[in-house]
Order: sequence, then C-alpha cells, then structure tokens
Amino acid sequence: MMLLITGGLGFIGSHTAVEALRAGYDVLILDNLRNARRDVIGGIQRAASGRVGFVEGDCRDAALLEKVFTRHEISAVIHFAALKAVSESIDKPLEYYANNLDGLISVLAAAGRKSIRNFVFSSSAAVYGIPQKIPITENHPLSIENTPYGFSKLVAEKIITDFVQAKGEMQVVLLRYFNPIGADASGAIGESPSGVPNNLMPYLIQVASGEQEKLSVFGRDYPTEDGTCIRDFIHITDLAQAHLKALQWVAGREPSAPEVFNIGTGRGHSVLELIHAFERVNGVKLNYEFGPRRAGDNPILYADITKAKHILGWNPVLSIDDAVRDSWRWANRQHTL
Repeated sequence: MMLLITGGLGFIGSHTAVEALRAGYDVLILDNLRNARRDVIGGIQRAASGRVGFVEGDCRDAALLEKVFTRHEISAVIHFAALKAVSESIDKPLEYYANNLDGLISVLAAAGRKSIRNFVFSSSAAVYGIPQKIPITENHPLSIENTPYGFSKLVAEKIITDFVQAKGEMQVVLLRYFNPIGADASGAIGESPSGVPNNLMPYLIQVASGEQEKLSVFGRDYPTEDGTCIRDFIHITDLAQAHLKALQWVAGREPSAPEVFNIGTGRGHSVLELIHAFERVNGVKLNYEFGPRRAGDNPILYADITKAKHILGWNPVLSIDDAVRDSWRWANRQHTL
C-alpha cells in the first residue's frame, strides 16, 4: 500500500513517514520545502528501510496533484502540509488562510477524483481556543474567537466534514495534536526548522549548543504553580504512531462522518518543567530569561485521550525525559556529521 504524506519532510510528517515505513507501507512525500530541508529524506531512509519517494511541490498546485495521483497507486493520504506558527499567523492571517485552506481543498479534490478512500488530517488542539474545562475532550466547544492558525484548522475540519458528506466514499480521521517534542530514537531525524524556531524544543537545543545566547520564556504570571504555561508535551514517536493506528482503524470502517481524536498524553507539564528536565537528563545548563506573554498562548492545555485509547487502541508510552534525551541525541549527531 502506498501512502501519500503531504508536508512529509516537516517535523511530524517525517517521523510519521518513518513509522509508516517500519509498518510496511510504501511512502510518497510531497513537500514544497518552505519549512523543511531536502536532506531529511536521507534521514528518513537511515531511520527505516522501505520504499520512499519524493515530489517537490505545493499542495495548491492542482496540475501537480493530478500528476501525483495519476502516476502513483496511492491508497491513503495523510495531510500535514500547512503553515503552523500561532504568533506568525496573527501577523499574516491572509497567508495562513490561503495556504492552509487552499492546499487542503486541492488535496481533497484530487483525492476525491481518484476515489481515495482513507484520509487522515493533521488538526490541532488550537481549535478549542481558551479551554473551558481541563482536561479537554473531543466534545469541548470549538472556538471561532481564535488565532488565524487555529481558525484555519477549525475551518479545515468543517471543509473536510462537508466534503465527506457530499462525496460519501471517503473515510476520514481528524487528529487534534497537542504539543509534539522529541526525535526518533535512531538520531537520524528530529526537529530542525528553517530560520528562527517557533517551537520550544528546537530553541532549547539551540541555546544548549550555543547557537542562541538565551531562551526567552514567554510569561511567568500565568495561573499555574510556577507561573509558566502548562502544555501536553507528547513524544513525536508516540504521535507518529497514532497516525498508523488511525489508518488501520479507518481502513476497516464503513463510510460515515469524520471521527475526531485528541492526540496527547493526558497530562500537563509546565514550560519550566520541560526546561529543568532537559537540564537534568542531558547534564547541560540552559541560559533562559522570562519575558512578556506571547499573543495567542493559553495558560493551560492538556488532553483527555480516553477516546483514542479505546477506539484506536493507541496509547502513548514515552515520557518527557525520553523526549529531551532523544532531541539532544539528534542535535549532537547533527554537529558531528
């Protein structure tokens, strides 16, 4: 079975590609390299054996998508390709709406024309907005008072739901991620964003390795025990494996409305806890300072993952200690290559 992974050279996409190869899938990656590097392909191939192909291009290119779906026997799609920086989306809303929604529409249309039956969508806990209750279940109210990034994911879910209802053939799973961190245990791939990082872990790594002078922690006046935000940090390998569980489940499902699952650990850790875990596990000292709150950040976010456990048979097994250890191993390997 060939699996098309859009945005497959990004952090989550590349780790999902590795897990798909390990599970016996053939993998075809489509990526425009805006926020990824071509050499990630080599890392994927070092981490897992199997057949992996690559097409450079944008999901909004309908002609390219037609060629991809015509030339390859694609059985399922995992759609990651999107812009994803919350704070950047506030400054560039039109760019986020155009990229994230037009890309999804083009991929859905192409997949629909080729009667692709199985589709997994990369959504986000951002669709919940400011949580009314913790932990967050899939039935939590969704928020239209959201950042452009979060709203683009909410609209994307609606687009998919309407398309499935109209088309009547495609089985879809919507995975709402919390906060992925870590790297593959092989050290062959990890989180390596282009430019200045938007996520916490690559910033920790750059400070620990001397590439950045210090880490700015956004806010120390939140209503939490240590004053920093609490997040549901999930190891990237656990997150990637959830996609394989979703594919296995949806392949045996009768056509119906898309099913939604939270993908996290069900437990919250503060930003300071993660920093201290990185220092303790890796034996390094991080230079950090506290700054003002960042626009769009919620004080506390963590998931209820009961539904994913019971229906998908998925359960996260790796800890934040595993995540910081694997991330630092990946970083050190990059400096020795």
